[in-house]
This record gives sequence, C-alpha cells and structure tokens, in this order.
Amino acid sequence: MFKSFFPSPRLFFISVLVWMIFNLILWHSGGHAWGEYLGFPKGYAEIESPVGVSRFWTASSLWFYLWFLLATALFAGFWRFFSDNKWQKWSIWGSAFILFNIWFGVQVSVAVNAWYVPFWDLIQKMLSEGGGNIEDLYRETLTFLYIAMVAVTLAVINSFFVSHYIFRWRTAMNEYYTEYWDQLRHVEGASQRVQEDTMRFATIMEDLGVELVKAVMILIAFLPILFQLSKHVPELPIFGAVEHSLVWAAIVWAIFGTVLLMVVGIKLPGLEFNNQKVEAAYRKELVYGEDHEERAQPATLKELFSKIRKNYFRLYFHYAYFNLVATWYRQLDILYSLVVLFPAIASGKMTLGLINQIGGVFDKVRESFQYLISSWKTIIELLSIYKRLKAFESILK
Repeated sequence: MFKSFFPSPRLFFISVLVWMIFNLILWHSGGHAWGEYLGFPKGYAEIESPVGVSRFWTASSLWFYLWFLLATALFAGFWRFFSDNKWQKWSIWGSAFILFNIWFGVQVSVAVNAWYVPFWDLIQKMLSEGGGNIEDLYRETLTFLYIAMVAVTLAVINSFFVSHYIFRWRTAMNEYYTEYWDQLRHVEGASQRVQEDTMRFATIMEDLGVELVKAVMILIAFLPILFQLSKHVPELPIFGAVEHSLVWAAIVWAIFGTVLLMVVGIKLPGLEFNNQKVEAAYRKELVYGEDHEERAQPATLKELFSKIRKNYFRLYFHYAYFNLVATWYRQLDILYSLVVLFPAIASGKMTLGLINQIGGVFDKVRESFQYLISSWKTIIELLSIYKRLKAFESILK
C-alpha cells in the first residue's frame, strides 16, 4: 500500500514529521525575518498583513513561498540520494504541492476572517447612523471577491493535480501487486483487491490526509487568533468566568463529540470488513459459474447470499444508532458557537463585525478539533480496506 509509492515508508513518514517540526521551529524562532539577508525590506516580518488579496504577495508571504520551495528541494534531494523508488517524484514533490495548497487555503480563510470586521462594522455603522456611502459597500465586496477569485483558481488547479496524484498512487500499487500476481492470485477476492481496493484506498487516504493536514494547519493559524479574541468573551454559559474561554469551549465540545462517536461506532469497521469478505465470496462463485456448469448452483448461491443478508442487516442496525447520535450532535453543533457568545452579546459590548469574526474563528478551530467526528464514516471504510489489503499482502511475507 505504501512502499509501492513512498520510499522506505516508515523512515519516510518519520523524516517528514521531523523535517516539518524542524522547519516550524526555525521559522518561528526568527526564520520568518531571514529574508532581509536576501534583500527583502527591513522589518517586513513585523508588518501586519493587509486586509485584502494583496496579503498573498507581501514580502512576508513571498519569503514563505521561497522557504517552502527550498525546504522541499532539500528534502527531495536527501531521498533522491538514499532511495531509488521510481514514484518518489510524485510522492515527495506531489505531496509537497498538495501540502502547499492546503496551507494556502487556510491563509484564504484567515484573509476572509480578517475581512469580516471592517465589512460588518461598516454595515452596523450605516444602520445605526441612518445610511452611508454605498461605494464603501461595493469596495468591501470587491475585496472579498478578489480573495475568492485567487482561492477558487488555485482550488481548481489543486483538484486537477490531486486526481493525477491519486491515479499515480493507484498505479504504483497496481504494478506492485501484479508483479507478485502468481503468489496473490489464489487469495479469495484477489481481483477485487487489485482493481477496486487499490483505487479506493488511494482516494480515501488522500482525502483523509488532506483533511488532517488542513485541520492541523487551521489550528496553527487560528488558535492564536482565538486566544486573542477570548478577551472579548470573559464568561461562558453555566460555567461563568473562564480564562481563554473560547479555546476551552472548542476543545471540550470536540473531545466530547469525538469520544461519543468512537464509542457508538466501535463495531462498524469490523462489520465493513466482513461485508467485503462475504460479497467477495458470492461474486467469486458467480464468476466461476460463468465457465463451469457445476459451480454457482442455487443451493450454494442461496447459502452465500444468506451470509450477505445477515451482515447487511447487522450493518443497518449499528449504523441506525450511530447516525442518530451523529445527527443529533451535528444539530447541537450548529447552535453551540452562538450559545457560547450569549453572555458577551447580552453585555452589549460587542460589535456586529466582532461577533462575525469570533464566530468564524471559533467555528474553524472547533471544526478542526472535530476532525475525527467529521471523518469517522470515511475512517471506518478506510480501516476495512486497510485490513483487506494487509491480509492480502501478508501472503508475500
């Protein structure tokens, strides 16, 4: 699954983590200002980013782009020297490009969140003062439009690239399995493993990986903002005064939901795995029946299908209460961020722009902490595919 596409997977992913942490430490311990040695304006790193699309080509942003490119080149060069995996251009440079696009998408969210304050405060001012200059509204709307145009363009490019990335990963797995086909062909459902499971595994891994990295990056970008905004919400409903109230409110609610769904959904991965096994056995008998008259007899097919029926009915039952709990949690989640702000709103010390900014930041952080909640069904499917492919690969050991 991994060694076909990534060079020495265990060491590779450890090195990715170490290299990312090393670069983060360097960046935040002064590296963000080192661009001055390359001719960037003095003090550029201390200048606050403007509200608008121009924040994407400030000196600070350009220096980060260059830093990211150099860090990726050094990392790729290291693995080029120590490994000859034919797919590592895609697995390293391709992954880096996707990672950069995730980071850029998070920066777009930060830019939109910064735009909330002047835009909504302008609306509040016009409503409270009996009107204003309509051109100011158009100007602020264009600011958002420019940000959105950059974001949408890059998102489309990234979507196109990711499609090719996934297919390359699937190709790598397909080549690996077909190379050992003589050993693997006798495994029940071998054709499904090579044709279908490789495709689904690559797709789901990419989706979950992107969402995980995005969740982490959103936390890195928005948690400091949420810490600052917490001073405007000194009290929480029921609990009263709480330091860093918004941060604690997001963490506690997300942990509660994650643990809840993990408990109620604990049986689902095993049932999904069994489902594929009984489906594969039924399909295999039907395929044999196409070429051999003595196979796929009604009694045999009835017995195999009864196993499918039994497993599906168990899945329906367990998904019923899982979906009930998940749906109720999501419904309460819609109200949660607003209820948290009730004490601060009732005090009358907040502007409309501040409410929208806090709501936006709080929702971003809360959703990031809820990564497992939003992805739990997909994780269940991935675990079942992983178990099937792992059992498939065990033949080669």
